[in-house]
Amino acid sequence: MQIQEIPIEQVWVIRQEVMWPDKDLDFVKVTGDESAIHLGVLDAGEIKSVISLFKENQSIQFRKFATLVSEQGKGYGTVLLKHVLEHYAGLGTDKIWCHARLQKAPFYEKFGMKKVGDTFVKNGLEYVNMEKRISFISPES
Repeated sequence: MQIQEIPIEQVWVIRQEVMWPDKDLDFVKVTGDESAIHLGVLDAGEIKSVISLFKENQSIQFRKFATLVSEQGKGYGTVLLKHVLEHYAGLGTDKIWCHARLQKAPFYEKFGMKKVGDTFVKNGLEYVNMEKRISFISPES
């Protein structure tokens, strides 16, 4: 099993298949995709899980975190999120956050993420902001 950057075109295919199979490919594309970091977990050369990272100021938002339905429950998502929290937290970041589907909030809480603010509805699904605050030493220090 390995984690590596993957081309956005492959990310879009997995996003669509997992999150919005009834929508066309354009539906899963988000503003900023072209400048984001797209990571995937590969096992036996096949992508099992993807996540996209969007850095803004001192925070990183991860979006469109998806594991193939046939591969869910096998630890791929856990490995990928641990990697993000460990490897991207020290890069001048004070928080890592996401808009989580409310039903998935317990998964993120296992990684020390906390619900922030009220829930909201988007595309007919209920979401909540979740974040993990990071202590860091400024590169200027």
